[in-house]
Amino acid sequence: MTEYMPPKVWVWDKPSGGQFASINRPISGPTHDKDLPVGRHPLQLYSQGTPNGVKVTIMLEELLALGLSGAEYDAWLIKINDGDQFGSGFVAVNPNSKIPAMMDQSGPEPVRIFESGAILLYLAEKFGAFLPAEVATRAECLSWLFWQVGSGPYLGGGFGHFYSYAPTKIEYAINRFAMEVKRQLDVLDRRLANNAYVAGNEYTIADIAIWPWYGALVQGTLYGAAEFLSVDEYKNVRRWADAIRKRPAVQRGRMVNRISGDPASQLHERHDAADFETKTQDKLLAGG
Repeated sequence: MTEYMPPKVWVWDKPSGGQFASINRPISGPTHDKDLPVGRHPLQLYSQGTPNGVKVTIMLEELLALGLSGAEYDAWLIKINDGDQFGSGFVAVNPNSKIPAMMDQSGPEPVRIFESGAILLYLAEKFGAFLPAEVATRAECLSWLFWQVGSGPYLGGGFGHFYSYAPTKIEYAINRFAMEVKRQLDVLDRRLANNAYVAGNEYTIADIAIWPWYGALVQGTLYGAAEFLSVDEYKNVRRWADAIRKRPAVQRGRMVNRISGDPASQLHERHDAADFETKTQDKLLAGG
């Protein structure tokens, strides 16, 4: 590789390459007109089953598992590789054109919520669940929630991009982000050494936010990088991740808006609890 010398002024004159080159651009706003579908429930989710998207579907399924019927939702698939997030309807819900995005139609006026951490906090406050009431524990929960929001770009956009998606393997970039991800895993592992969950002994939105990223990483389902990052070193994270994965609501939430892997684990759209039994991709394919 020849050394890259940045110009005085950066100009977007060619695609950057990599898996998402066709949809990346340095400006915001819609690329095409497309209205969003609206179902019968007050909560309308527009998403894809990525780690950030899974946070919200797990949260909704956990709320429903508590018997909170107001958390019933319609989940519509937004295919990010196809650029669905740049449709005019989606941009109206999330001007940043990232999944997940949600509309709450339950009040006098519709409420839009975007950014996965904001959606988790909104739902926790709306339904009074998975957010501790005691001041110190609540502060701990929110601190770890924002830890994930802040650390996520190092794991996803940094390590994940250069390790899995970049058109060229760049040693410096991979090493830089691998080092930071392992430091973050160590932070989490030390926290979980004496705590069942990240905020203490209570399962909260902090766990729901962190698990799809760091739980998936140590369980070998994210980027195929478990061996590369020696994730077996983080035994406390693995114990925590395994316990959360066993939760029925987590198993259901992982299926919603998922478009990869075993067809039996994919529920492209979710409009009713019965959809898990009748409308997974394997059943739809079998039905012709």
